[in-house]
Amino acid sequence: MVANRKANEIYITRTYDAPVAVVWDAWTDPQQVSQWWGPRGFTLTHHSKELRPGGIWHYTMHGPDGVDYPNKTLYHEVEEHRKLVYDHGGNDEQAPLFRVTVLFSEVDGQTLMEMTMALPTAEEAEATRKFIKQAGGNATWDRLAEYLRATQAGETCFVINRTFEVPRDVMFRMWTDPTSLTAWQPPTGFTMEIVSGGIRPGEDLFFRMSNQDGMSFHGRFRYQEIESPCRLVYLQEFCDAAGNLSRHPGLPEFPATLKTTVLLADEAENWTRVTVVSELVGPTEAAEIDAFVNERSGMTQGWTGSFDKLEIGLSRRL
Repeated sequence: MVANRKANEIYITRTYDAPVAVVWDAWTDPQQVSQWWGPRGFTLTHHSKELRPGGIWHYTMHGPDGVDYPNKTLYHEVEEHRKLVYDHGGNDEQAPLFRVTVLFSEVDGQTLMEMTMALPTAEEAEATRKFIKQAGGNATWDRLAEYLRATQAGETCFVINRTFEVPRDVMFRMWTDPTSLTAWQPPTGFTMEIVSGGIRPGEDLFFRMSNQDGMSFHGRFRYQEIESPCRLVYLQEFCDAAGNLSRHPGLPEFPATLKTTVLLADEAENWTRVTVVSELVGPTEAAEIDAFVNERSGMTQGWTGSFDKLEIGLSRRL
């Protein structure tokens, strides 16, 4: 946990359900890192890599719009299974943007990754923080979680994280108080109306979402576990107006039911990290898996819009 936050630094913390050696290899093996490095929709071409102090990793990021981004990472410290320190954002024509320190440690059989990006000034850190958010750069670490889940457990999932400047008990209420949930949960441009039910283990929350263009759909959260103030598990389903199981209104091959796990963790004093993991449930057709994987960028966009509304709501203390 980050005890103090310096104004010129950006912090990212993640916990991965895999041994340190496995996470380290995913970070340092060019064949593996090319499977997850970068925002959603980006791909990577590896050119060369010397994983040692003074060594350089040359690679090119390819954006979904066809733009190429040459990168040259300069390593300053390499301690196997423990620590990486490197300069990031530079290439042959551009100086590095910031210094990165990544620490890997084992916690209860999992891997805690603690990353610090140090910039010259607080103003540059704030500008970089906004740029990373706009570019979807934080999804890189979500993609790593998905990659590890796929390679370690053979399971397909969607992961998204967001850190909020609010105590964990307050965040928990945002997920378990119906009035608060309906204020921020809907996708951007939509409103959410509870039709019936509540937010309790073993109970269903049946709702309707709609926008000003006349589009509407029904859904249901079937709560399985609620552990204050750290965990919720529910099945998410699309329904018709009568509550019968249905399909995504715009993607008929998208899975009818997803299992969603929400984890709340203290990241620093009065800071809470929210981790949302959605996974397939039961027997799933190949077309459903493909639709789920292909829609992960759209799911990221949807959750980002909801989290933006949650952040605004928290600032006003809904």
